[in-house]
Amino acid sequence: MRASRLLSILLTLSVRGRVSAAQLAEELEVSVRTVHRDIEALSAAGVPLYTTRGRAGGVQLLDGYRTRLTGMTADEAEALFLSGIPGAAADLGLGSVLAATQLKLLAALPPELRERAATIRDRFFLDAPGWLREADAPPFLAAVAEAVWTQRRIDVRYERSNRAVDERVLDPLGLVLKAGTWYLVAAGDTGRRTYRVSRVLAAAVRDDTFTRPGGFVLEEFWAEYQRGYAQRVYREAARVRLSGTGRQLLFLIGTVPARRARATMSAPDADDWVEATVPIESVRHAQHALLQLVEHVEVLEPAELREAIARTAARVGALYAAPGGG
Repeated sequence: MRASRLLSILLTLSVRGRVSAAQLAEELEVSVRTVHRDIEALSAAGVPLYTTRGRAGGVQLLDGYRTRLTGMTADEAEALFLSGIPGAAADLGLGSVLAATQLKLLAALPPELRERAATIRDRFFLDAPGWLREADAPPFLAAVAEAVWTQRRIDVRYERSNRAVDERVLDPLGLVLKAGTWYLVAAGDTGRRTYRVSRVLAAAVRDDTFTRPGGFVLEEFWAEYQRGYAQRVYREAARVRLSGTGRQLLFLIGTVPARRARATMSAPDADDWVEATVPIESVRHAQHALLQLVEHVEVLEPAELREAIARTAARVGALYAAPGGG
């Protein structure tokens, strides 16, 4: 337990420079007296530490001191190599930085861990985008990423889902890569929102900076955003009848609608048809989605959706009834 704590202190000082004993005690969940004893133990072991007094004082390593990561376990070393996403790093202009970092990490590891960690790259690979879907390659990702790194405001022209185009000034708080698609989390006139980076039609990074909101944690924001996503998208519902084949084809309308429809299915009737409730984005969207199930679905409600599908079916029937595509 103490060896792990000593390594944590050493790595913290290596990364952050001067740190107060009180800060170390809080992060390690021990007393300040314990931290002082640990500092003395590190000094006795030959680690060049020195302390400064005063309000801005603390403990720090002698400039230029480097340590080998001999305290790292095999599982920890392997996990570090699993955490790299080469494609995402390249998108952000950090491909060469990631490669250099991995080389330095390999060089710092003892031989037995170096071999195990390097093997990870030969046996595991993360390919984020789904099948039959090209990876997102937003033309203005670099500009957006620069604004995120430098904490500067950015002017964007943004195309909304309804094709309307807005001009906005945003405070970029972070970037998220979800299933191969980049999203920007930013604050603007309408509060904190999420923007698909591929819909940014123009971007210009400003010279002025902004202050990040206190307590904002990107991971927590994204988790909350995901929890409410389905409710925001699927704001309406349709009641339908499905044949046995229709139930097999439900995957065509999307993962969330299909899962919820299956959860609401009634018992099959004598003809093997069931009733179910399907969440929908809008009548127009549902019209196109449910037509994929052709004669294996019947819309019962809402009437507007039933009538829209009936009109489309009539037009399709008339088209194919005409000889020679007339």
